[in-house]
Amino acid sequence: MTQIDAPPIPSIGLGTWKIDAQAAPALVRAAIEVGYRHIDCACDYGNEPAVGAGIKAALDDGLAARDRIRVTSKLWNTCHRPEHVRPACERSLRDLGLEYLDLYLIHFPIAQAFVPFETRYPPGWLPDPDAPDPTMQLERVPISETWGAMETLVDAGLVRSIGACNFGTSLLRDLMNHARIRPAALQVELHPYLAQEKLVRFCLENSIAVTAFSPLGAPSYVPLGMAQRSESILDEDAVAGAARDHGVTPAQVLLRWAVQRGTSAIPKTSKVERLSENLSVSGFALTDDQMRAITGLDRGRRFNDPGVFCEEAFNTFCPIFD
Repeated sequence: MTQIDAPPIPSIGLGTWKIDAQAAPALVRAAIEVGYRHIDCACDYGNEPAVGAGIKAALDDGLAARDRIRVTSKLWNTCHRPEHVRPACERSLRDLGLEYLDLYLIHFPIAQAFVPFETRYPPGWLPDPDAPDPTMQLERVPISETWGAMETLVDAGLVRSIGACNFGTSLLRDLMNHARIRPAALQVELHPYLAQEKLVRFCLENSIAVTAFSPLGAPSYVPLGMAQRSESILDEDAVAGAARDHGVTPAQVLLRWAVQRGTSAIPKTSKVERLSENLSVSGFALTDDQMRAITGLDRGRRFNDPGVFCEEAFNTFCPIFD
């Protein structure tokens, strides 16, 4: 099994999920200007052309060289069949205006029926959203076949490294048993309410970089009806107390917790003024007691769970974590 040498994932990157396409170019440029060197994207976010415009503006203005910016994108569920993997990657590259991706991830371990790009792009979760009773159309595609096609992207120079999102230890073990190129990274939901200590430990012991999405927990999910405002980790005494002790914000404490446990994080913000705040987590360190208290908030609360939202939104029971 080959290990591809790739640039390390910066501790803090910019997540672009739910960033409006009109705001994305200026926000991404501003992020690179203040020091962000990891931009996390995905076909399914529907804003890769706008994110690419922001990256181009930053490169054109000399804010950073391309080889200093790590750009991640993701293979959508409808493109798991090997013949669809390269076209999906090339579409993201074209939308982002890039010649290569630093990291390309399988977005979910869920294979769905292919939707031609000319029919709808991004394809979304439903093959026909206008059907009287629309449901997801699942496909029988082994992860091994999808991964083999991902490996050819590395061979072709289209991506520098490959990995997965939303995988658990069992899927990772199976993947590593057949992979020619081992997974370089795993991106999963991680925050104190969902610490996933065993998964993080497994990855770090196997040299798989871990990136936390939704590192602040509930805020991104409240507008979607997938979380309650009362579920804010920012209000927890262990977090607020650490913030007071260090003279920082509760959000900075959560990001510092993520970094200090050996993972990276990709907080999303649509506010330029928050960019520098989220990036500034290296000037303090949480004590061992503070780390234990924050990790002790773990309640196994997963906000982004296909086993819940697929049934509620897409009339399809599709658990992957149970």
